[in-house]
Amino acid sequence: MGPGQRLRLREFQCISSKKLTLLADPMAQKILVVDDDVSFCLTLKAFLERNGFVIREAYNSQKALEKMASERFDVVLTDFRLPDMDGLELLKQIRQRSSAAVVIIMTAYADIRMAVQAIKYGAYEYVAKPVNPDELLAHIRNGLKKKEQLPESGPVGQKASKPARLSFDYQEAQSKQSREIHEHIKLVAPTHMSVVIMGESGTGKEYIARRIHAFSKRKDHPFVAVDCGALSEELAASEFFGHLKGSFTGAIQDKTGQFEAANKGTLFLDEIGNLSYDIQVKLLRALQERQIRKIGSNKDIPVDVRILAATNDDLQKEVQRGNFREDLYHRLNEFSILVPPLRERKEDVQIFVNYFLKKANEELEKQVDTIPDGVMDILLNYSWPGNIREIKNVIRRAVLLTSGVELDKTALPQEIVFAALTQDDRPTDGNEENSLKSETGKTEKEIIVSTLQKAKYNKSKAARMLNIDRRTLYNKMKLYNIPLD
Repeated sequence: MGPGQRLRLREFQCISSKKLTLLADPMAQKILVVDDDVSFCLTLKAFLERNGFVIREAYNSQKALEKMASERFDVVLTDFRLPDMDGLELLKQIRQRSSAAVVIIMTAYADIRMAVQAIKYGAYEYVAKPVNPDELLAHIRNGLKKKEQLPESGPVGQKASKPARLSFDYQEAQSKQSREIHEHIKLVAPTHMSVVIMGESGTGKEYIARRIHAFSKRKDHPFVAVDCGALSEELAASEFFGHLKGSFTGAIQDKTGQFEAANKGTLFLDEIGNLSYDIQVKLLRALQERQIRKIGSNKDIPVDVRILAATNDDLQKEVQRGNFREDLYHRLNEFSILVPPLRERKEDVQIFVNYFLKKANEELEKQVDTIPDGVMDILLNYSWPGNIREIKNVIRRAVLLTSGVELDKTALPQEIVFAALTQDDRPTDGNEENSLKSETGKTEKEIIVSTLQKAKYNKSKAARMLNIDRRTLYNKMKLYNIPLD
């Protein structure tokens, strides 16, 4: 990890001196910090301990899992890139060991797309390095607050199982594609048809599923969401169908499966393409026979469940490759809804930006009510690879970091500002030779190298010519392996 990615001790000491406090709780909450940078871990430990937490640290994934096996943690702060395990795999294992822990990913800007994917696997939030103390504390506080508002932790992969009402958060967008989706929702909701919702991660597939349930005849019964990507093959059958006490090692009590929990309501299977072939067979049998059998039982239980499934895979291609059963695909795909990514419906971006600005103000008790034209241009020009989820996270972070009533450009992640500038071909000062905005036909690396040559490798001057700050220039040079000297 380079010096630009390290936590600044002085900054944390300054913030700590303001005596920021978290939730009033007589019992100190326990946080596990996982990072292979020892000095980073110790600095973060000292800062969080001064704010009333009990801290444990681990310098690799294996040590983290060992600590989680022997202790219960309220929060896990983990670096995305660790020496012995991929971040997504660690996250899956954390979820299997402690579904109640608030997991926050700490990542360099280059990993943000993967961090968005990590949220799909159960992470609460990600924060970009170098870590901002206010931002980190706010995420910890909000995560713990939401955790306290939830019922006792359920099984791995299970989300909310309360009846869905029309009052849940949902923003209707106005692009042609979005209006078509809304029409499809209203048409299919009153039926009993199974629906497959297809789209990239972060496009709002679960919101659409909840909308279908809210307009259906089952709206007064449970909506149970299961993240299939968080289920191991060994646990999937138990999660879906339940088990009896003693039916296998670790079955210390009877368990109600998600089919039974969703009886008379809706079962939402998120990322269904991640299910193993054997589990697909059992799922198909349950759908066809409309009954399930708990592990260890010889009694069948009738269930009345409507299935809504979501995937970011092309299930037809997975069928052709032999990874997904064709009969299950046709059983699920009685009706399909395709959700386009935001880059294909740019007119929706401003609607979501304004919506999440309002929500962030409510959540963070702020009054950021204006987005300057220049800042909005940056937001509109960005491609949003993380889609709606990324907009929500970026706006919430920007509101947190803005001190006035106008959203501050410097509160936006630098990679968004940089990417937007490279996509905008309008010169800012009439001097196209010195503007990054006039270089859109070139790759980022070519732009940077060319500008450094023009500036005679004066990095401060090159950053000004590119309309970015010096830190962003250094990060980009590291990313493209451009010599710093």
